Amino acid sequence: MGKLTAQAIAERALEIGDTEGLDAVTIRRLATELGVTPMALYWHYKNKEQLIVGMADHLIGGFAPKQADDRPWQEQFRDLIEGLIRTLRTHRCAKSVIEQIDPVEVPNFLAVWDQALGLARGAGFGVDESCLVSKYLLQSAIAIADAPVHVKTVDPAAVRAKLAGLQSLPEETYPYLVEMASPLVRGTEPGLYDTFGVDLVLSGIEALAARR
Repeated sequence: MGKLTAQAIAERALEIGDTEGLDAVTIRRLATELGVTPMALYWHYKNKEQLIVGMADHLIGGFAPKQADDRPWQEQFRDLIEGLIRTLRTHRCAKSVIEQIDPVEVPNFLAVWDQALGLARGAGFGVDESCLVSKYLLQSAIAIADAPVHVKTVDPAAVRAKLAGLQSLPEETYPYLVEMASPLVRGTEPGLYDTFGVDLVLSGIEALAARR
């Protein structure tokens, strides 16, 4: 194989994490997968903690804009949140990786975080508010990417039973639960789910910014 790079190691670690979970990601396992000795990996990552930092940096580097540009802050915020959602959806282990790292140790995370703070400041938010905006953006992206869009149809009978249960509620008491029983149980179209979620978050930020 060619020269072993930190990026190649992180990519293979993510592939294992996606299919088997982070517990399956070890230096020894990676060395076997990559056809090298564990010592070859220690040159890049001395332990699993450093490896997870490298995985996080590789993940975020896959979508992180290189620098702020002249577009409206709303568009740049959209790029950040949509990029994070795509990354979380692409890699099943991404959420676990992000939850285990200290952002200060991850250069690409720091770059995105600093950019988000700068965009919030440019939108007119104060220091404390800008910190909250950046945190809510991250938490919202994780929630949007993590929530199931469609109910799994492993047991269609259970889905039908739940749907029938909502539809059988007294309409005069619960008119909207009855009306919207199907999307509540079966879920919404994936494109609408993501687009509406991002719009909802960004519209809230924009409305608050307009009051500044």
